[in-house]
Amino acid sequence: MKKVSVVVQDGAEAFGLGAMCEVWAEPYHPADDNPVFDFSVVTPRPGRVRGAAGFDLHVDHGLDVAADADLVCVTPKRGYRDPSPEVVELVRAAHQRGAFVFAHCTAAFILGEAGLLDGRRCTTHWRHVDELAARHPEARVDGDVLYVQEGSIVTGAGSAAGLDAALHLMRQQFGAAVAATTARRMVVPPHRDGGQAQFIARAVPVCDSEALAPLLAWISDHLSHELSVDELARQMHMSPRTFARRFKEETGTTPYSWVLAERVRAAEELLEQTDHSVDWIAGEVGFGNAATLRHHFSRTRGLSPQEYRRTFKTPA
Repeated sequence: MKKVSVVVQDGAEAFGLGAMCEVWAEPYHPADDNPVFDFSVVTPRPGRVRGAAGFDLHVDHGLDVAADADLVCVTPKRGYRDPSPEVVELVRAAHQRGAFVFAHCTAAFILGEAGLLDGRRCTTHWRHVDELAARHPEARVDGDVLYVQEGSIVTGAGSAAGLDAALHLMRQQFGAAVAATTARRMVVPPHRDGGQAQFIARAVPVCDSEALAPLLAWISDHLSHELSVDELARQMHMSPRTFARRFKEETGTTPYSWVLAERVRAAEELLEQTDHSVDWIAGEVGFGNAATLRHHFSRTRGLSPQEYRRTFKTPA
């Protein structure tokens, strides 16, 4: 990998461009002994490029400069639903000739338009994963990761995850020592644990059912109790079978999944706001023991309770 081109379009997001420049445009420094790339910023129509943050860019190079790039990075832009046809064709051609194609955040929609996500696992910002999956049903969209690489196609999640994806590619092409040096220069970790799941505010699904509202409030107040379908059905004066069917119809999920989500949410709050042990929290929210809490928390949030606490603990 010698030549890197970064694509910007009208509505360019400043952070996305800056992140790519930080990784791929750094000049040589003897203390780092870092690789240096033939780096360019390109755009469909050279000249003034409208920015998304109160200032514009001036870009000298057109897309033709990226025609032989080893890595084509596409940065996100406002108005991602309206990709430039020229950029769509650029990434398609880059992939066909064997170059790496890296889409940061909502730039994944451009790869989708080019057909590069069909049959491939990919990601984008967690707010847009459902839309990406709906627009490109052949893509296997994963909303719980910071980045995905499938062959020469790399997709990164929102904002800072672009750095994670770029450092992953740097590590793959030049080794862990080079990636670690690059990360140290930027004062970021060379690898972050977990995924997008740890940053998503996950409210319990909204339920407008007047009949179930008292039960859902009761569940939140009694998470440490045994909340089996039989017990919940008794609270509603229904048979377990009728209750389970009605609950799914009204909420779109099962009683078990609802209770599990509530327990994980409650555990998050206690990890953020208290110094209680994981064992104590597990008992308080109904998981019974720390091992069960760790299992469900890691599966749904992508990191352990201890890692979550270190990241999100509210200062006293």
